[in-house]
Amino acid sequence: MNLYAIIMAGGVGARFWPRSKMKTPKQLLKIFGENTMIQDTVKRIEPLIKKENIFIITNRVQQEGIESQLQDIPKENIIYEPFGRNTAACIGLASVLIQAKDKNAVTFVLPSDHIIKEEDLFRQTLRNAAEYAFDSGGLVTIGVTPTKPETGYGYIQINEKQVKDHIFKVMTFAEKPNFSTAVRFLESGDFLWNSGMFIWRADSILNEIKKYLPDLFSGLDHIKARIGKPDYEDTLINIYGQLKKISIDYGVMEKSQNVFLVKGNFNWSDVGSWDAVYQLSEKDNDGNVKVGNVYTDMSVDSYIYSPDNFTALIGVDNIIVINTSHGVLICKREKSQEVKNIIDYLKFNKLDIYL
Repeated sequence: MNLYAIIMAGGVGARFWPRSKMKTPKQLLKIFGENTMIQDTVKRIEPLIKKENIFIITNRVQQEGIESQLQDIPKENIIYEPFGRNTAACIGLASVLIQAKDKNAVTFVLPSDHIIKEEDLFRQTLRNAAEYAFDSGGLVTIGVTPTKPETGYGYIQINEKQVKDHIFKVMTFAEKPNFSTAVRFLESGDFLWNSGMFIWRADSILNEIKKYLPDLFSGLDHIKARIGKPDYEDTLINIYGQLKKISIDYGVMEKSQNVFLVKGNFNWSDVGSWDAVYQLSEKDNDGNVKVGNVYTDMSVDSYIYSPDNFTALIGVDNIIVINTSHGVLICKREKSQEVKNIIDYLKFNKLDIYL
């Protein structure tokens, strides 16, 4: 069993504007500590996987940032999508490239921008999943044990009877629920948070793509046939833009009867908003998180980021303030998911200078 990693790093981090920009999205930022999120993602798996077996899939806009931050990863392992085609195409492309290198590859598919504590437990969870995926040919995902009725995550329902130690059969996937539904999920005991992390043999996921997304598979097969040939880049550009734009969840995972889950009992967050950053950060006596040049008076439970300018808050509570040379964001903490709407506004009004 040869272990590989596919780290998906093409997202724009729309909810992290104005810090997140097209060339330096969320995964390339230092949100917590001295490393960027993608650097922490790579560092987290290095005890398990050789650097030459770690692949990053991203886009040309982020090329400079990715290469400068991950200088230990071979440049040929940084894969650039010519067009954004969602996760099914992204994972499929990386899988055919890895399979061309190693027919016995077991791959971890990981987002580049999650926070995971208890890293030893995380790596043991990956090992358990990899062993089952290798032996069974199953598609394995990690379900995180919920700690609260979270409405910002998708959920996975499992059959509580284990098929093997720590491995469960997946019954259904559920979209992000409203609060009352999330409470029911939590009380049922058989729903877990969908982490968006997958473990499988490269041939297993490609076979499932062939079954459920045959047109996508056909395009990937044409690309695979040109790997190492002089016309590979031209073939990739010509075919990739025609591939179906669909997520691996909708396209394969929700249809396949070969999906299993290993429970992740480690501390995890997909850090999906500025409020999530607030929740994960150390607070002062007023419940504030202050980064940079910040003054507060009669203001509590807020997140203020202002490294370059001086920012003062008086008499306001439960807000997010991100003050950069690029732009200023002020919003209620509970509305921080809506920051993505700013990106739509800027694009529609051709204000690309702020992207």
